[in-house]
Amino acid sequence: MKIKINGQVFKGKQVELDEVADKKQVAFSFDVTSETYHDVTSLLYENDFEVDIPEKSMTFPATIKKYATSTTNLYEKGKTSEFYLKLREK
Repeated sequence: MKIKINGQVFKGKQVELDEVADKKQVAFSFDVTSETYHDVTSLLYENDFEVDIPEKSMTFPATIKKYATSTTNLYEKGKTSEFYLKLREK
């Protein structure tokens, strides 16, 4: 499922959509390569997002609730890591 965060498109895997305390929430995994690592982490450090899930006609402002990665060393060319991200509506 395509998930846009501040206009950047991510191919979400294992996408979970729900509501917590009347706030929308999306959790998903996605792959990050050594080539895209800097751009992705720079975006995530902002922690101020406009989330758009076109397939569900869902858009909401959000911040990070939970974040994890399978590998932290993506400085080596050709490496891939799976990131997990949970975003909750502000």
